[in-house]
Amino acid sequence: MIDKKSILEQLLAKLNNELVEIERAASAAHDLATSSDLKSEGKYDTRAIEAAYLAGAQSKRVEEIKLDIQMLEDLDINLPPSKQLQLGSLALLSCNGQEKNYFLSSTSGGTMLLINDQPILVISVFSPIGDAALGLGVGESFEVETPKETRTYHIKEIN
Repeated sequence: MIDKKSILEQLLAKLNNELVEIERAASAAHDLATSSDLKSEGKYDTRAIEAAYLAGAQSKRVEEIKLDIQMLEDLDINLPPSKQLQLGSLALLSCNGQEKNYFLSSTSGGTMLLINDQPILVISVFSPIGDAALGLGVGESFEVETPKETRTYHIKEIN
């Protein structure tokens, strides 16, 4: 059985590592944007403007990651077992004859984790799969439109 606490710990570790990297990049971009080395050398020299845009975008990403971390820290994975998929649920879904584990989260959708040698895909409730699955129970099915096909998922287990 996969421990949801391990899932949350891995997700938080990934986000905290990403936060450190992005904060470093944001600081470097800010230093570059305010550097005297980027003094305009002509009316078409936009290096300083571009560096300022980069610094702003990096700073915005820092705030987004901090919010993602806060949302994961606030996620209650100790709720009593539910018969329906909800935030914090771990589900075994099958599609096209393949079974996969999915963790339903408010953030970090698309993150692939490996817990006890089992791959787990984090899906956001805002994703097509997460949105369609939310509130459904074991034995139920749902469809998700993709550019190539309509995929039918079957809910096998909910933890």
